[in-house]
Amino acid sequence: SSSAYPGLGREGSIPSRGSQTALSPATSTISSYRVQLMEYIEKPTSIPGICYVNMKFPQLIWTKYTLPLLQPLFNKILFYFIFSRNLNPDTELKRYFGARAVMGDQRPRQRQRQYHRSTWMTFPKDTWPHFSKPGISMSLLESRDGLQYFTFEHNRDYQQVQFKFLDAVESMDPNNIIVLLQLNPYHIDSLLQLSDVCRLQEDQEMAKDLIERALYSFECAFHPVFSLTSGTSRLDYRRPENRAFYLALFKHMMFLERRGCPRTALEFCKLILNLDPENDPLCMLLLVDFLCLRCREYAALIRLFEEWEAHRNLSQLPNFAFSVALSHFHLSQKEEEAERLEESQRHRHQSNGLLQNALIMFPSVLMPLLDLCTVQPDSAVSSHQFFGPKSCLGQPPALAELVSLYVGRIHGLWKESGVLLWLEENVHGVLSRVNEEDPLVEDCIIKRKVRYQSCPRNIHRHVILSEIKEAISSLPLEVTTQPMMGFDPLPPLDSVPSHSRPESLHGSEIDPENS
Repeated sequence: SSSAYPGLGREGSIPSRGSQTALSPATSTISSYRVQLMEYIEKPTSIPGICYVNMKFPQLIWTKYTLPLLQPLFNKILFYFIFSRNLNPDTELKRYFGARAVMGDQRPRQRQRQYHRSTWMTFPKDTWPHFSKPGISMSLLESRDGLQYFTFEHNRDYQQVQFKFLDAVESMDPNNIIVLLQLNPYHIDSLLQLSDVCRLQEDQEMAKDLIERALYSFECAFHPVFSLTSGTSRLDYRRPENRAFYLALFKHMMFLERRGCPRTALEFCKLILNLDPENDPLCMLLLVDFLCLRCREYAALIRLFEEWEAHRNLSQLPNFAFSVALSHFHLSQKEEEAERLEESQRHRHQSNGLLQNALIMFPSVLMPLLDLCTVQPDSAVSSHQFFGPKSCLGQPPALAELVSLYVGRIHGLWKESGVLLWLEENVHGVLSRVNEEDPLVEDCIIKRKVRYQSCPRNIHRHVILSEIKEAISSLPLEVTTQPMMGFDPLPPLDSVPSHSRPESLHGSEIDPENS
C-alpha cells in the first residue's frame, strides 16, 4: 500500500520513516501550547502584570515580570498562529519605509470612501465595481477534536454563472471571460483566470487587483465561526468550491513576495498551511522555508523543523535539509557578541553538520546551485564523481523535481560571499567523508533509490503554481501533456463535486442578454 510522501500529505506515494502517521499540528502542537498558555492567562493573580484586553481573544500586556515566564512558550506558538495585522502588507512596508511614505495620499481619499465591510486579507478599492453578494456562502460541516470543518457553497444563480464560465474557458477566447466578468464582477474563477491572462501580458497591477477582488468576495462570505487566525478552521481541497480560495490565497501570497513583502507572504503561507496541515494540498512546506529565510525568521524555521521532523520527516525534503542548515549559519553570524559567543559557536557547529548531511543526502543540489550563483567550483569538486554529472543523472525523476524547485527558487539567498565560503568549506568536508567511506554515504544512496519513486500530485500542482522554469522543465510527460486550467490546476483525483455541469454548446460565445 502507498503511504504519504515525506511530509507532504495524502496525495503522495513514497514511504515515510517507519510506520508513523502524520499528526495534525492543530490537534497536537497548537492545542497543547494554547492549553499551556491559557493556564497562565486564566490565573492572572498568580503572575503580576497580566490583564484581559478582550474576553474573546485574551491578549497579554508584557512586563518585566511576565516576559521571562511566558516568553519561551509564546515563542513556540508564534509560528502556528496567524496575526491579523501581519496580513496587511502596509504593516511591513511601514516598518521598512515609515508610515508617511506608505500612507501617502490615502487619508484624503478616505473622506470620499463609501462604507465597506471590515476585512483582514485585502481592502476594497473605490475603483472596484459595486459589491453585491455573488451567491457564495460558507457552512459549517462538523466540529470534532477541537477543529471546525467548513465548506464554501454556491447558490443556484452562481452555479449557472459557473457553467457559463466553463463554456467561456473551452471557447479559448479570453474576451468571453471578460464579458462574463463585466456582468458578474465578483465571479471567483473568472477573476482567477483573467488574472493569469493579465500577468502573461505583463499587466501585473491588474493581475494583482483581480486576485484581491476575489479574496474580498470570499471574506465577505465567511461563516461567523470561521477563523483565519486560530489555526483550527479546515477546508477540504477536494471540494471544487474550496479550491478557488486556496488558489486565490496562493496567488496573492506570490504577488506579496514579489512586491518585497516576504513577512506578509509568510503569514499567508501559514494561513494556507493551517487550512489543511495534514494533507497540504498546495505543498506549502516546499515554500515556507524560503519565506522564513527571506524575512530572516531563522529561529522560527528551526523550531518548525524540530517539532515536525518526528512525524513529517522534513529532513527528507531538500528544501528543509539545506534551509535549516542555512538558518543555523545565519544565527551563528548574528550572535558573535562576546557574551553570546558560545551560542554562536553552537549554531556554527550545527550548521556545518546539517549542511554536510544535506550534501551527502542530496549531492545533485550543488552543481545547479553553483551554476545559478555564477560560481565556478574548483577542480577537486567538479572532477569528483560524487558531485559530478552522475549525481544528477542517477537520481530518480521525483527527486530531480524537488531539487530543481529548490535550487530555482532559493539560489539568490546562497549568493552572499560569506554563505559561499561556508558552503565551500563544507563541500570539501563532504569529499573527505566520501573518500574515507563514511557509512552515511552508502545509507543515503539506498534511501534515495527507495524513497523517491514517484512524485505526488500536490507537488506537481505546487510546481505549476510557482512557475519556476527550472522545476517546470522537470515535470513528467503525464503532467505536461494534459490540459491545464489556471483556475484549477491538477484537480485531486478524488474530488467531491457538489453539482454536475449540464450539457451545453461548448465554445459558444457569452450572450450578454442571457447572462
